[in-house]
Amino acid sequence: MSSNSRIRPRDRDAILQSLAAGVVPRRGLQHVQVGRVQEVSALLGDLERVVDGGSAIRFVIGEYGSGKSFFLHLIRSPALEKQMVTMHGDLTPDRRLFATGGQGRSLYTELARNLSTRTNPDGGGLQSVVERFIGEAQKTARETDRETEDVIREHLRSLSELVGGYDFADVVAAYWRGHDEGNANLKGSAVRWLRGEYSTKTDARRDLGVRTIIDDANVYDMLKLLARFVRLAGYGGLIVAFDEMVNLYKLANTRARNSNYEQILRILNDCLQGSVANLGFIMAGTPEFLTDTRRGLYSYEALQSRLSENMFASAGVRDFSGPVLRLANLSPEELYVVLTKLRHVHAGGDEQAHALPDEALHAFMEHCSRNVGEAYFQTPRTSIRAFVQLLRVLEQNPSTSWQELVAAVRVGPDSDPAVTGEGEGIADDPVDDELASFRL
Repeated sequence: MSSNSRIRPRDRDAILQSLAAGVVPRRGLQHVQVGRVQEVSALLGDLERVVDGGSAIRFVIGEYGSGKSFFLHLIRSPALEKQMVTMHGDLTPDRRLFATGGQGRSLYTELARNLSTRTNPDGGGLQSVVERFIGEAQKTARETDRETEDVIREHLRSLSELVGGYDFADVVAAYWRGHDEGNANLKGSAVRWLRGEYSTKTDARRDLGVRTIIDDANVYDMLKLLARFVRLAGYGGLIVAFDEMVNLYKLANTRARNSNYEQILRILNDCLQGSVANLGFIMAGTPEFLTDTRRGLYSYEALQSRLSENMFASAGVRDFSGPVLRLANLSPEELYVVLTKLRHVHAGGDEQAHALPDEALHAFMEHCSRNVGEAYFQTPRTSIRAFVQLLRVLEQNPSTSWQELVAAVRVGPDSDPAVTGEGEGIADDPVDDELASFRL
């Protein structure tokens, strides 16, 4: 690394604080990215297809702690660079793809809150998308000497063929009227509707004159509408990322679980058959979520037949064209590069300020490999977390010997106790796929 490749303090702190806590940093991912070139290339191809008017769906499968969340956040950067809109959300017991008690709407609200564009990379970009659409309509209205609302209606006419399209168009038109009249309440009501924050149709009809709201039954329909809308606003398309899909696997109620799998099947069929445009999905889960024939996706016959992997992809030969994308283990060499990058980040990009020599990195890896074994490379998150905490201890205690600290590290395999446990009783317990046990 070049000695002048300085890292901004904001990025440095975001990376180190997040990794020390076992969570994925929202900033500076490019500073610690290593390996998985083929997987990234496969998803970049998906982005190109979505921009060209197609659709895509991927199931990113990896062990607990293998870097699925990191991978999902990583792919958002090239999507934003391609002028696409991204949405992401974690599934929890209170946020599902399909439900009847508000969990579906709760998931949509989370997605809308995390909607990002190139100018709003950290979320909160929904209103800016609407305003960009309005701005384009105003420009067209001036050039053609027409009313702006008439242009808006004309541009949104194609939405009428989709479920909820009429009301969606009415809400966008209401936002324009609020903007034109200086009515902040009307603009706010329109944004609330688009974010899925209305819980009753009565309130929506009173504030906006529409008869529907975003609820459990139409979450996927709204995502299809949004994909069409962001395209009309001048963006390349919409990428929706779902993390923690294992929470569907852990649902104790078989009917609720199958209802969510039916929704996944609907999304999968639409994407594979090209029934949707400018829309892509990335869903991250554990191997159990995919292949368990009792409670995973493979328990649903139609999904198993569509997600079964290429029978010829074995013995080191991999197929990246199917919907299932398994994250390969990091090699020892790649993991070493990760540690060197983290050391460099910790030093703020200054090679002269590295807190550890190369021999310390080798000693740390040997210690972890000896204590964890093969799982050290399958699920490296715990070891990475330990290494970052080691750097932080040295930073605050410069007189401490790194040899003593490395020898004191106690690190075990990263695992999800709720998945490895047996029985239905644990099925509805929330699991934080961002945390892991570590003691220094």
